[in-house]
Amino acid sequence: MTETLTAIILTYNEARHIARCIASLEGVATRVVVVDSGSSDDTVALARGLGAEVLSNPWRNHAAQFNWALDTLEAEAGWILRIDADEVLDDRLRASMKAFLAAPEPAVNAAILRRQIVFMGRPIRHGFFYPLHILRVWRAGQGRIETRWMDEHVQIENERSVTLEGDLVDHNLNDLAWWTDKHNGYAIREVYDIIETRAGGGAAATEHLSPAARIKRFAKNRLYAHFPRVLRPTAYFLYRYVIGLGFLDGREGFYFHFLQAYWYRTLVDAKLLELEMRAAARGMSPAELLIEEGILSPAVVQAPGA
Repeated sequence: MTETLTAIILTYNEARHIARCIASLEGVATRVVVVDSGSSDDTVALARGLGAEVLSNPWRNHAAQFNWALDTLEAEAGWILRIDADEVLDDRLRASMKAFLAAPEPAVNAAILRRQIVFMGRPIRHGFFYPLHILRVWRAGQGRIETRWMDEHVQIENERSVTLEGDLVDHNLNDLAWWTDKHNGYAIREVYDIIETRAGGGAAATEHLSPAARIKRFAKNRLYAHFPRVLRPTAYFLYRYVIGLGFLDGREGFYFHFLQAYWYRTLVDAKLLELEMRAAARGMSPAELLIEEGILSPAVVQAPGA
């Protein structure tokens, strides 16, 4: 008998995407749960009209919102799928997920999906950006989202996963102004993670992350973080655009790799410097300032001079 799958979608003003996302789950997910954080558009009405359950919870960050959903839902056997409102399962992935749910191996407790980014209408296939292997499916009760402000992954103890065929397509239909505004928000959240990692005396534990997530975290915390700040965005852009053949993604690909690798990484470093300067002007460490502002918990400060 086919096992059940509960898809969880976090939303805020996703009327442009939610119907497309839910439609792609038809015949795959036995239960669709939308967790909304106060949308002012038709997101909630559209989701309910398509048969989704809708929960509401104030927003803090992705990790807190998703873990709240896991804690709030009635416990069910089966599987959990984490999917964003602007993502869809392509036909191959739909077929492979159906086959997976029809006869999952007893020892398997997770599934890795291949993520495909579409930017300005063009699939990004180079720059080491395709396919992005991400753990998005796991047995109910065996996974949680790691507590981070940004770049959060699913944590599963004793992960035994398979990789499914097909693509999870990330195709946001909003304009470039929305994209840059979103990444502006991402940048300050990433700064919070940097400061929290420093305050804790080192990088967060990664033993319960998927292999791909562990490699990504190692590259970011142990390699990229030790490059000079004014040089590392340039080096990362060239790594993606030249070594990773990002130039083969055409003009849309140039804008994507430049904005996502160079502009965004520069913005993170600039916001980090801004926070450090603001803290120094107060005679405080960045962690102490963020604790005072209620962003970080005092419990994160474990190392002297954090």
